[in-house]
Amino acid sequence: MRVAMFSTKPYDRKSFEEAGTEGLEMSWLEPRLNRETAPLAEGAPAVCLFVNDDANAAVIEVLARGGTRLIALRCAGFNNVDLAAAEAHGITVVRVPAYSPHAVAEFTVGLLLALVRRIHKAYTRTRENNFALDGLLGFDLHGRTVGVIGTGRIGALVARIMHAGFGCRVLAHDVRRDPMLEAMGVVYAPTDAILGEADIITLHCPLTPDTHHLLNPQTVAGLRPGAIVVNTSRGALIDTDAAIEGLKSGRIGGLAIDVYEQEADLFFEDLSNKIIQDDALQRLMMFPNVLVTGHQAFFTREALAAIAATTLANIRDFFAGLPPANAVRAEAMKA
Repeated sequence: MRVAMFSTKPYDRKSFEEAGTEGLEMSWLEPRLNRETAPLAEGAPAVCLFVNDDANAAVIEVLARGGTRLIALRCAGFNNVDLAAAEAHGITVVRVPAYSPHAVAEFTVGLLLALVRRIHKAYTRTRENNFALDGLLGFDLHGRTVGVIGTGRIGALVARIMHAGFGCRVLAHDVRRDPMLEAMGVVYAPTDAILGEADIITLHCPLTPDTHHLLNPQTVAGLRPGAIVVNTSRGALIDTDAAIEGLKSGRIGGLAIDVYEQEADLFFEDLSNKIIQDDALQRLMMFPNVLVTGHQAFFTREALAAIAATTLANIRDFFAGLPPANAVRAEAMKA
């Protein structure tokens, strides 16, 4: 059974081979999936995609003509797949709903600490034997109000860490409340109320039409002045232009992002010797109170192993005729 695996990096191949690919003919493809590269999957009943592969309607039509019956996402998000088009062509879509929520939650807190305590700047200074503390003044997290937007597996862990670990007051919002979080003192509230009250906002919701540009000119204007914003979820939750204006006005006091709405042509690649054409990203990284990482929150040994194991199980179950436990359907985009 051939599986065409797009956006393959050496660490992907290593983790999948360690998980065991016996019985599967893996085609390790470096290019991202798009309209031009879709013919590479010709004859493959299954394709395996990552976050920046583009399975739009036109791409799915090509895949279907080539015999593809399964799109196996090796990630939790599915906003890069036209689910309605997949269903129309009889293609099943499966994903990895949880690989290592601890990996992303811990990285989120790491980004927050680095930003508010200027750790990344201190590291650069001391490498040049500059041990001055001027410009490195931070603030205590203890006692601050943290707003967690999205309390699924990752958001719930972040809420617990901030509440129990740092002694923060935690406000949360989700379409479904977590009784265990409420029992420990987390208070659920409307998004607008959280944005206006929280010292720190951290985003952990999926990208849907309802959450696209959750932070936009109107909601940024409603932030508590000087609020810190962290996003390790989906790039398009934040309107980049609105974030830039918020940073300029001081409404946003600091921004830490591991995802970016136009990251598809940038992240996971070494572009150090090239001219980046994305003016918005370049402008963002010029702010002294902005920290950008390249979609690495998931990147731990444990997470890669779990992603490989679940993806391979999804593929094998599908072709064994078993009900796909991790299937995603078109109505999910309306949730």
